[in-house]
Amino acid sequence: MTTAAKTATTAWAFRTRFRRGAFGWKGTQLAFGRINEALTEIRAVARHDPPRAAEGAVLLLEKLSPALCQIDSSSGALGNATYAAVQELAPLISQAPVSAPVRQKWLDRLFDAIQEDDPPYIESLGDHWGDLCATKELASAWADQLLPTLKNALRERKRGTYAFFSGTTLCYSALFKAQRHDQLLELLDMDPHPIWPYLVWGAKVLATRGQIDEAIAYLRERAGSTTSETSIARFAEEELLKAGRRAEAFNQYALLANQANTQIATYRALAKKYPELAKDKLLDHLIASTPGEPGKWFATAKTLKLFEQATHLAWASPCDPKTLNRAARDHLKTQPDFAMQCALASLHWMSLGHGYELTGMDVQDAYRIAIEAAAATQRAQQVRMSIEQVLASDRPMAAWLQRSLGIVLQTA
Repeated sequence: MTTAAKTATTAWAFRTRFRRGAFGWKGTQLAFGRINEALTEIRAVARHDPPRAAEGAVLLLEKLSPALCQIDSSSGALGNATYAAVQELAPLISQAPVSAPVRQKWLDRLFDAIQEDDPPYIESLGDHWGDLCATKELASAWADQLLPTLKNALRERKRGTYAFFSGTTLCYSALFKAQRHDQLLELLDMDPHPIWPYLVWGAKVLATRGQIDEAIAYLRERAGSTTSETSIARFAEEELLKAGRRAEAFNQYALLANQANTQIATYRALAKKYPELAKDKLLDHLIASTPGEPGKWFATAKTLKLFEQATHLAWASPCDPKTLNRAARDHLKTQPDFAMQCALASLHWMSLGHGYELTGMDVQDAYRIAIEAAAATQRAQQVRMSIEQVLASDRPMAAWLQRSLGIVLQTA
């Protein structure tokens, strides 16, 4: 049985779950679950039958936008989920060992899906178009197919008329795969205001030629005000790492390129890319990147079990008292000295008015842990003196702390 026949008869469980309009206005969470189920199903098949998995990937990408079109996507969360799905599925399709006719049929289906992509959940698939073609010959054929429309759009733009072609990124990607680099650069020169998804292909051409510094300068010169420094930093870091220029990549671009939603996520992203850096040295770099706010790295240092450094950070600048209380509570038995410092720092920052939605229980927890840790470290007198300083009347929240601790102090 041929590969084409096999893939055509595959029964995918996710097929019926991604009917057009299958999810309502508030169907975000359900859609997340269905996408994860579909990806899990495809991954399971990929372990023993890559062509079938690739067929499933094509089918899912075809169905995503029609199925999700009625969901309220204003939060951006669904867009992030579908983007991640595209990044996972595209390599499965690119690397699948199938015949040229089968691949051409897949590309035709995906091209139609991109044309109907509204909302644009799979638009990033265009970045992978050259790889999806798998061969220079097929990529060149697709470039020839897309070029006439792209050139017409570019001529309209030069005349000052708005013109958009959904196959622009696909064409640049195909030209890049086909190694028609000069033609790609000429097209970009025709565009008076190329946006980032187009411009980056010109920079990739220069980087491929070994002109990495020129590629970065090219982006800085031609990128408009809407292009973030983070995008440029990510490109520069990636190309410098490929070239083995690791020190430059880290010192100049890594901190900006790897910023995540949390400090610990940022640290982990950098640690994965730069395993040669000791964890304390990497943390020092991150702390230096936020001058005046070293305390925001307290939780990261604590997670890395760098307790001495975490203690310093807890006092260096305002830290969330609730975070300090949790750290103190979690380490009371195993690291009593660290727990004591966290609890005292919590009281200190609360007395100065830092923290959100604090209650008297937060104050009492910090006080209790400080006293218990002091007993364990035989530093009770020192801790009581520190607490008295925190409760001094010259602090803006001292009166509130005193009221919160009134019962505790009377019974202590």
